[in-house]
Amino acid sequence: MQQTQKRHSPPGRIKIIRALRALLEEKNFSAITTSEIAGTAGVTEALIYKYFRDKRDLLYEVLRQHFSRLWDQVQLDLKGIEGALNKLRKIIWANLYIYANHKVFARIIILEVRNSPDYFQSEAHLLERKYNRMIMDIIQEGIENGEIRGDITPGFIRSAIHGSIENVSLQRIIYNRELSSEEITENICKIIFKGIAN
Repeated sequence: MQQTQKRHSPPGRIKIIRALRALLEEKNFSAITTSEIAGTAGVTEALIYKYFRDKRDLLYEVLRQHFSRLWDQVQLDLKGIEGALNKLRKIIWANLYIYANHKVFARIIILEVRNSPDYFQSEAHLLERKYNRMIMDIIQEGIENGEIRGDITPGFIRSAIHGSIENVSLQRIIYNRELSSEEITENICKIIFKGIAN
């Protein structure tokens, strides 16, 4: 994907992205056809292939935009927060809030893309890695300042946090159950922080 296309965001490209996002509210990605996307966007099917390699490349762009918004929001949310555990609590809450209120994003990241090898070459995955690196840095900060035990691998702590969030969020994705970000954040923090706190 050429950077100039992304910066200028032609109207047709924007319509295509919005169309897929709208269709994902109603059905699974595998059930959506490119002709359906084109019809919803009010463009020709050929225009999709002008901006995207294929349907999955378009999906990764939808996901990249979600990750970009999540990254910006969490960066803003963390300003002024002192202490690694407090920062981790905020990140847990932010993730749960996003998953609870943006079902499409939750379904794409948890169910749709991680079984696709080409996802790991996408810009969406680069943003996901950047986000994970930030979490690892916070955990390392906690180890260095004595808040977090040093005998547990930071990667394992990050995986435990992610696993807890995504497992709980499956209730929202599969059964459309409401999630209480505050209550679940408190429960996850009690379980994980009790194990990692010094």
